[in-house]
Amino acid sequence: MTQQKIMAQRTMATSVEGKHSYFPQNTQYGASMIKKLLDFFGDKEENPDTLPEHACRLASAALLVEVANIDNHFDEKEVNALLRILDENFSLTADELQSLREEAQLSRDNASSLHEFTALINQHFNPLEKYQLTVNMWEIAFADGSLDKYEEYIIRRVSELLYVSHSDFIRAKQQARAKSTEN
Repeated sequence: MTQQKIMAQRTMATSVEGKHSYFPQNTQYGASMIKKLLDFFGDKEENPDTLPEHACRLASAALLVEVANIDNHFDEKEVNALLRILDENFSLTADELQSLREEAQLSRDNASSLHEFTALINQHFNPLEKYQLTVNMWEIAFADGSLDKYEEYIIRRVSELLYVSHSDFIRAKQQARAKSTEN
């Protein structure tokens, strides 16, 4: 489309202050688009206090699901470990646990990177909570009785993104390994 055709489709509107703008007057980009954007962003906050809490739960669960899925084998032992960990950390009903697991799986599948989860956790978790998440990831990795190199890699990567020290990373691994041999 040539510059002349573009300019012909637009009408110059003069605002109250006498400034000019070049927005088309009769298009789908007018008030209806603004309304759609406000509806999209505005309706998400039923209760702003619970929004970060749910997002943090979801981010944690998605990282745990990532560890369970990284070796392309999400078996029953890993599912049970995931549900147990989510229950211990969040005290949810059975239906809420299953819903969180499904939502975490979907979020993990649609995520473009780990950053969207780790950034949220870095913003809202303290160092002790990050350490506990690292222990939980190790528990998922040890749940099926074998530690896959990809599981270890993803836990190391997430721990680095969460700024968990190497000594805490190793301590978390040892704690989870000891717990897995008890069960």
